[in-house]
Amino acid sequence: MPTFLDQLGEGAAVQILVLAALSIFGLLGVLVKVSFLMESSDDEKDGVYGNDIPSKLVRGLATTGAKFVDKVLNGQNELCLENFRMDKHVFYKLCDILQARGLLRHTNRIKIEEQLAIFMFIIGHNLRTRAVQELFRYSGETISRHFNNVLSAIMAISLDFFQPPGSDVPPEIQEDPRFYPYFKDCVGAVDGIHIPVMVGVDEQGPFRNKNGLLSQSILAACSFDLKFHYVLAGWEGSASDLQVLNSALTRRNKLQVPEGKYYLLDSKYANLPGFIAPYPGVRYHLKDFPGGCHPQDAKELFNQRHSLLRNATDRVFGALKARFPILLSAPPYPLQTQVKLVVAACAIHNYIRREKPDDWIFKMFEDEDTVLQIEEPLPPLEVEQPIIHIENSALDIAFETEELEFTSELRDSIATDMWNDYIQDFSSL
Repeated sequence: MPTFLDQLGEGAAVQILVLAALSIFGLLGVLVKVSFLMESSDDEKDGVYGNDIPSKLVRGLATTGAKFVDKVLNGQNELCLENFRMDKHVFYKLCDILQARGLLRHTNRIKIEEQLAIFMFIIGHNLRTRAVQELFRYSGETISRHFNNVLSAIMAISLDFFQPPGSDVPPEIQEDPRFYPYFKDCVGAVDGIHIPVMVGVDEQGPFRNKNGLLSQSILAACSFDLKFHYVLAGWEGSASDLQVLNSALTRRNKLQVPEGKYYLLDSKYANLPGFIAPYPGVRYHLKDFPGGCHPQDAKELFNQRHSLLRNATDRVFGALKARFPILLSAPPYPLQTQVKLVVAACAIHNYIRREKPDDWIFKMFEDEDTVLQIEEPLPPLEVEQPIIHIENSALDIAFETEELEFTSELRDSIATDMWNDYIQDFSSL
């Protein structure tokens, strides 16, 4: 099934059509009517008439665009964190990057800082154009234009913020005896989530997932220090996990696994060369091992520690959605824009993690044992039975039987070594 992502162009222009007709009330009436349409056309087009800005964000602040941004950026750092979702120095540096690359420029009315502020304010608080108009005092056309300009600018440099894994053992593994040396060749974890999407009635069929809700399927490869190595967005919600993974491995801008390394997959998948999944039919999730309950054999121990490591994907997605709640509901934008928003949010997430790794949102998600209740955009999808046998016909990459067997043998070897050491440590107590 062809994916919508393959049909995307590089840009998504926002077109505003203002209809004005001469009336018996004369030229003044025409101008009033045109002005009103310019202010409301974006939200009427989206079928949304605005949502309220949380009062805590603007309390005591000037309520015109330039003055509001100046108040935030000249105030306490917490103001910038709350309003623009990053520290002040991180915000300013991103402005400098976008300007130096020629992607954004000051205009007569709006500086780059204000343009970025509009974008971050919208995606950081899931606001609609009407609400942002009231704060920044610009027309809906102006807000939409700068929003799309910043989105395009972020997309243009997004690849700079996605770094592939290196050859070194991740410190999260090397410094933890539960994982080292067993997972020394593991570079991260791969998982998928569903993000709500808004599409026209004629397009809804492919985007309707197993719960009957409209979503796009997102696949991401994550590091253990809560960064994204790779993100693929735009697949229809009805696509299978194997389809999306196959697309990530075969497209031009593909997910690449370093030679001799592998990613962890969750229980929706089976072993593939470069990917190790947990043992099917064996306790896996952390909730399956309540306090005081010890693994009973090598497979259970492997699954338990595999789950602890792969928990990085839950935490990185949790941090992403906590910072950018626009991902929690379907925004009323063209589909191309909705797809780009996911990639741009992941890119900014990586940028902030690089520049300010201990910011307040990351601190919330750094502990592997911390399970925070973040509002989910969708109920959990029905759990699929793990795919035990991989048919080459289901993949565009044909794996040799020997390759599949080697991956299974590698998992068995890790589990055996881990279990032998576990028993020996238990016996010495």
